Amino acid sequence: MARTGISGRRRFGGRLSVLLFRAGLGPLLGRRLLLHHTGRVSGRHRQAVLDVVACDRTGPSWTVAAGRGAGADWYRNLRGRPKTVVQFGNRHHAVTARFLTAEAGARMMVEYARRRPATARRLCDCLGLRVDGSEGSYRAAGRAIAFVRLDAD
Repeated sequence: MARTGISGRRRFGGRLSVLLFRAGLGPLLGRRLLLHHTGRVSGRHRQAVLDVVACDRTGPSWTVAAGRGAGADWYRNLRGRPKTVVQFGNRHHAVTARFLTAEAGARMMVEYARRRPATARRLCDCLGLRVDGSEGSYRAAGRAIAFVRLDAD
């Protein structure tokens, strides 16, 4: 029987990233955060390591993209329970998830592509979105990507 979902290698990488955060080594992973969330069906505590697309340290707030789309478990769990906790570096923050509109996502993607073009292209490739490097193509991709801003309470 063929296995569906995340490949074993990616699953291992995700688990390893969580373990690094738990060991206090999250800063080694660069611009990533550890999201704590609650399973919408099971009610169990879950964790996911996510790439930070934008960071506002004055708020603070972090914007993340659902790299596997709006069907990602962590995204769906946040829809049900938007108040949660993130770990950025070695600090924990109580946050509320705010789901960006398609137009805000378009602006976010254009800005992200300017700052990190290779990573933006990989994100689009992962989601099956075609981009040609132009602002218009990133704007269109951003409308299709589910972005979440995590605002500290």
